[in-house]
Amino acid sequence: MIAQLKPATGQADLYERFLTALGQSGFAGEIARDHGSRTVLGTDNSIYQRLPQAAVFPRDRDDVEIVARLAGSPEFQQIVLTPRGGGTGTNGQSLTDGLVVDLSRHMNRILEINVEERWVRVQTGVVKDQLNAALKPHGLFFAPELSTSNRATIGGMINTDASGQGSCTYGKTRDHVLDLDTVLLGGGSVYSHVIDEDTLNTAKAGSGRAAEVYRCAQGIADEKAQLIKDIFPPLNRCLTGYDLAHLREQDGRFNLNSVLCGSEGSLGFIVEARLNVLPIPKHSILVNVRYAGFMEALRDAKALMAHKPLSIETVDSKVLMLAMQDIVWHGVAEYFPADPDTPTLGINLIEFSGDELDDVERRVHEFIEHLQTDTSVVRLGHTLAVGSAAVNRVYAMRKRAVGLLGNVKGEARPQPFVEDTAVPPEKLADFIQEFRDLLDSFGLQYGMFGHVDAGVLHVRPILDMKDQAQAALIRPISDQVAALTQKHGGLLWGEHGKGLRSQYVPGYFGELYPSLQALKAAFDPHNQLNPGKIATPATRPEAKLTLVDEVQLRGDLDRTIDERVWQHYESAVHCNGNGACYNYDPNDAMCPSWKATRNRIHSPKGRASLIREWLRLQGEQNIDVLAASVRARSASFFTGLVSKVRNSLGRRRGEQDFSHEVYEAMAGCLACKSCAGQCPIKVNVPDFRSRFLELYHTRYLRPLKDYLIGSLEFTIPYMARFPKLYNAIMAAKPVRYLLEHVAGMVDSPLLSLMDFRAACARWNVAIATPERLARLSDAQRQRTVIVVQDAFTRYFETHLAADWLELISRLGYQVYLAPFAPNGKPLQVQGFMAAFEKAAAYNSQSLRTLQAYGIPLVGLDPAMTLVYRQEYSKTLGEQAPTVLLPQEWLVDAQLPEREASGQVFRFLPHCTEKTNEPGSVGLWQKAYSRLGLKLDVLPSGCCGMSGTYGHETRNVQTSAIIYQQSWQPLVAKHGEDGGLVADGYSCRSQVKRQDGKVVLHPLQVLLAHLRGSNTQ
Repeated sequence: MIAQLKPATGQADLYERFLTALGQSGFAGEIARDHGSRTVLGTDNSIYQRLPQAAVFPRDRDDVEIVARLAGSPEFQQIVLTPRGGGTGTNGQSLTDGLVVDLSRHMNRILEINVEERWVRVQTGVVKDQLNAALKPHGLFFAPELSTSNRATIGGMINTDASGQGSCTYGKTRDHVLDLDTVLLGGGSVYSHVIDEDTLNTAKAGSGRAAEVYRCAQGIADEKAQLIKDIFPPLNRCLTGYDLAHLREQDGRFNLNSVLCGSEGSLGFIVEARLNVLPIPKHSILVNVRYAGFMEALRDAKALMAHKPLSIETVDSKVLMLAMQDIVWHGVAEYFPADPDTPTLGINLIEFSGDELDDVERRVHEFIEHLQTDTSVVRLGHTLAVGSAAVNRVYAMRKRAVGLLGNVKGEARPQPFVEDTAVPPEKLADFIQEFRDLLDSFGLQYGMFGHVDAGVLHVRPILDMKDQAQAALIRPISDQVAALTQKHGGLLWGEHGKGLRSQYVPGYFGELYPSLQALKAAFDPHNQLNPGKIATPATRPEAKLTLVDEVQLRGDLDRTIDERVWQHYESAVHCNGNGACYNYDPNDAMCPSWKATRNRIHSPKGRASLIREWLRLQGEQNIDVLAASVRARSASFFTGLVSKVRNSLGRRRGEQDFSHEVYEAMAGCLACKSCAGQCPIKVNVPDFRSRFLELYHTRYLRPLKDYLIGSLEFTIPYMARFPKLYNAIMAAKPVRYLLEHVAGMVDSPLLSLMDFRAACARWNVAIATPERLARLSDAQRQRTVIVVQDAFTRYFETHLAADWLELISRLGYQVYLAPFAPNGKPLQVQGFMAAFEKAAAYNSQSLRTLQAYGIPLVGLDPAMTLVYRQEYSKTLGEQAPTVLLPQEWLVDAQLPEREASGQVFRFLPHCTEKTNEPGSVGLWQKAYSRLGLKLDVLPSGCCGMSGTYGHETRNVQTSAIIYQQSWQPLVAKHGEDGGLVADGYSCRSQVKRQDGKVVLHPLQVLLAHLRGSNTQ
């Protein structure tokens, strides 16, 4: 493997001059030179890592023209530029050691929807699911389907000519592209669409680059027509990238879009697109067929295709096993019943859809009759997912396959480098058998999933890329798979583009490869746009295609990290770049800081990338971060204080330290833990964030806010003895000013004035002690509950804590309070790890003493309660106490059964709860149902508060943006009738802070109904 060299000084100077000139040319977007941004943009979902010189983020088409015009000038014709969209490619398409031109941060608007003519016009940074969400009210959708549809941009889809599920019915992206607006080097442009011969002749006239492009493309289409027909295989996926076969439409008209679609940014900057859209099928039924072996699933595909379904998707046992351990399985387990005698080792998902339900049901009925009578393969059984909601849940599992494969246990992980081969579907089973034999010959395991109806299967060999011997297998395996696909009349790149596998292009195109070179030269004569991929320009004979093992691999850098350190931070370093955290959907909890900032350093992938690089750099400087962590946990406040002051002053003076860039990314994290639950790799940012902050502050002073937040649980019980005085002091203008401008905190909550002791006395609630619990009989213990207090609901929302005691008591249970002790979550979030471990140990010992009496411990706030089963378990292992969420206890309590009242409440669950314990959300619904109430769970993102995040001065604006993206519209729509409930303390606080509205906790509704009153 060839190590990536740092750019020569002359090259760095050239890019610096270019960026300076760009800033002076009216460029309105951002320019990022920092090492952090470059590091994050140096990876995608591939095995590669290339550090760009810088990145630019154009605000509009004019900015792109400025970049292209400047790059095309004689002074800067050595500048290399690569467009970038979602950055989810598996072949390094958007990776470069030149300049990244990111078209996703700002150029992501849907410009026009024409419902009558069924087309849309969009900027190319629009995400596919974003587009379909806008089209759904009109009954339309953009058809090409991808597993990465919630983060893949339209520009990325066009540039890879993307397709996936349903391609046999709906075709590829190019089949839906009507017009493209492409900015060419030098600042000119071409607006391409299907044109007749007269228009083509006009387009060819003139001396500009666009005219040269049309002359070249028309000459190839007409002069090489027979050769194109002979070479291009008749596959559904055809040939992504410079698709010569479709330059001429069937009616003879000319379409330049066929070469632009799949060009991977190597021909120009596609800035806008007009796309055709289709009516959403009104009815869908998914038949889920189970097999005892994966090869049976593949061999069955041909017979299944005879019924002409919309699509046939397949998944192997490895993906299934991983899915069963993932958050996604909660919603689909019913469709894949387990049989301990004959385990399912392969599945096919066969979709039927249409506008007439009777017709869809008839086709499904005929299909099931086939399953029952055909004996060509052994099937274990089937289930039906009926309706779009059910179908989408199953497909959500299939879509996560890419990420799930990256979460196998151990250091060896499935690697994407030969994973989108396409062969004629009738040859797929034989091809895969030989493919498996090939991998078996290397002694490798692998995971598989894909689209059997299109003959495309994603095969990922499992390799430890930190092992040089295993990394060296990339080239020989790639060579043999390329030969194997040709042998079976297929393609090496059936779906995910060529990228850094372009070395095989000449072999596939044969005599047509010079035509590709001519096209490249017409668009990009100086080889500046994404060079080394797909084709080299005929004008630059010295230019070469990049070899698959010529670019630095992520593993090359990862193996330089000490193995002990690697394992300690495995949550970060195993991130494979699948980009699930780039989910555009504001009503999805995944990474609110990314959604609000659109800055990729503020995403789990970004933060994981920064930690990997930080660990590598620490190793280069011979710093043992594990030893430093041990020292940090035994150090006092005064340890190294002088050097901390000196270093902090140096930072203010602008002294460079990559740790500062990592700190900025970590400080922007809400610690909501949605990544830990939703990321298929289980990248847990709050976990490694805390450890980073601990180490960072051994060198640099902490802000005052850290101490205020970390000590809150310890000081507030004393403050609560004088609540009116405390509130008066905190409300005073001078104090608020000092808190905001000196301590870095705003809108600090005020103490409740409710007499909690009186509420306890009313319901005969006492402090739990071993002596009291020991006096209880076994029968009494069955009707006893110990409530574990948290600082927020106990002291700031005391009325809610009192309502909880009353609800439990009204259900006929004796309530005891566990003695209040700091939970430690604020300490853990801020990186006070030694103090957190001490608090956790003390609290655990106390709670386990109470738990030993066989009485359930129940918390109230989900964020605080889940700390016991997450951070405590990680710190203390089996010594962590078991503390239930309220709804977990309620569903086993003896709630009275009542008839349905017709009352409907709408639930906004806490994001940590719904992503880390997804099953617990439905338990609230069960509790409501028993009382005759209905609880609808609203799709929602993060409220933006997340504990104390929204109270930190630096985060106020971002917190408000996060709230506006998801919760504010939902509160405006559902918050007026009193039927909106939320179980997170910080969530309810944010609603009150941002909108001045009071939202009830779900248990308060239950209590009101037990009292016999009506809350609406």
